[in-house]
Amino acid sequence: MEQNSDLQKRLLLALTLSFVVFIAFDLLMPKTLKPIDTNSTSITQTTNSAPQIVSNSTTGIPSTTTSASASTALAPISNFKALATVNSDRFIYDIDALGRIAQVTLLEKKYEYEGKKLKLLNPAWIKPLEIRFSDVALNAEALKTPYTTSSSKIDLNTGVQKVMLTQKLSTTTVTKELTFYKDGHYDLNIKLSSPEAYFVMPGRRPNADHTRYMVNQGALLKKTNGEIHIIEDGDADSDDKLNGVNVEFASSFDRYFASILYNFEKPLKVYTQIDKEENALVFIAGEQNFALHGYLGPKESKVLKSLNPKLNDAIEYGIMTFFSKPLFHLLEWFHNHIGNWGWAIVLVTLLIKLLLFPLSYKGMMSMNKLKDLAPKMKELKEKYGKDPQKMNMKMMEMYKKEGANPMGGCLPMLIQIPIFFSLYRVFLNSVELQGAEWILWIQDLSQKDPFFVLPILMGASMWYQQKLTPNTMTDPMQQKIFQWLPVVMTLFFLTFPAGLVLYWLVNNLFTIAQQFIINRAYANQKAAKVALQK
Repeated sequence: MEQNSDLQKRLLLALTLSFVVFIAFDLLMPKTLKPIDTNSTSITQTTNSAPQIVSNSTTGIPSTTTSASASTALAPISNFKALATVNSDRFIYDIDALGRIAQVTLLEKKYEYEGKKLKLLNPAWIKPLEIRFSDVALNAEALKTPYTTSSSKIDLNTGVQKVMLTQKLSTTTVTKELTFYKDGHYDLNIKLSSPEAYFVMPGRRPNADHTRYMVNQGALLKKTNGEIHIIEDGDADSDDKLNGVNVEFASSFDRYFASILYNFEKPLKVYTQIDKEENALVFIAGEQNFALHGYLGPKESKVLKSLNPKLNDAIEYGIMTFFSKPLFHLLEWFHNHIGNWGWAIVLVTLLIKLLLFPLSYKGMMSMNKLKDLAPKMKELKEKYGKDPQKMNMKMMEMYKKEGANPMGGCLPMLIQIPIFFSLYRVFLNSVELQGAEWILWIQDLSQKDPFFVLPILMGASMWYQQKLTPNTMTDPMQQKIFQWLPVVMTLFFLTFPAGLVLYWLVNNLFTIAQQFIINRAYANQKAAKVALQK
């Protein structure tokens, strides 16, 4: 049983150190950022891949017999003069000469980046609503033939607005009817005057995350069977490619934003590719008369839910999504009732501590008993050290007699691991925390504390918590590591989002209060036991 006691110590140490390594890797490993193309020509051409799929001459529907083999196609990129501009009080869409949403500018102050209005799209990347034809010659013609528009200025502040975009090609005329709404979603109706096999794209993901955090970005698909399929940028594994799969929606996403095409009445048939730079691309097979819907903007739970509850699946938190999502909805519930994300974090932390209190109580009581039993454990070790089997038997008898459980403190720690990492991902991925105030100097919970007050308080609370917690460690190296952990954690947390630091600080404060209660209960229990023995 001494081995179990040592296991508990090692587990606590290993968990703490693994957390340090995890957050250090997540923060310090640089993420490759693609430079924004700043050339000023109206149309520049580059090489991109598109599916080469044999067209059915009678229906224009792609055949799956040769699905997703790459062909070379010219795709215009660069800055441009907008063919049409869609204005609202929250965003501006610029539509270019090829009928694509070429840029989205967010007008809300909370999304500003380096003092400028945030632009979501990289001009050098494939854009939302780009159409690719299976016929190589027709595709090349389409990518250099400009559209005409029914209106160059669309103002959503006066209500829902429509615009008609028309492209006349040698063998067909393409018409895109777009209906825009103030919440950022739109209806898209594509009509071809004659059948041709083609694909419409949600574009490459937004390029609006300029942090160093290792967050998922790429393409997310929700299949009609409910399965979520994610293809991350930088993952060239061919097993992740999908050909001719029916989905309810397809999303190209980064940390906070997404371009989504969806239809919940009729499945969308999608094909995916990884381009030469290992970026995920999604192609949705079109029809001669094709209707679907789109959304381009922040992945706000409330907005997506209002469009369709199923769209909430477009919000993901990496491998912890299954656990992070309910935790976010709990945070959201508290926020809806008190109107402040900071206090919502405090209340969720309190709720978690209350739910885990019975386990924590048993664990901390066991640690107190083990501390008191340390001298007896040492005596048994000295007396029976040459006979490990007998020593363990005597220790087991002692633990049973005293009601101590060497493993009692492990379960609460194990349960808190998924909770912490799930909350970590919630704070890292939830766009709702951008620009969210708490109190006084904390004006943005998604950014670091500008005066480092929260990290310093967190480190101090961690140090004080260690002073209160019973410590049965005998290894000098382990003791030194734990003594320095508050300093190390404080340094790491200096640049972490204030929301995450707030959670850790509040968790420490509640643990300190919990430790006071349990220590007092243990002292009373000991006093009562002594009184009975007199």
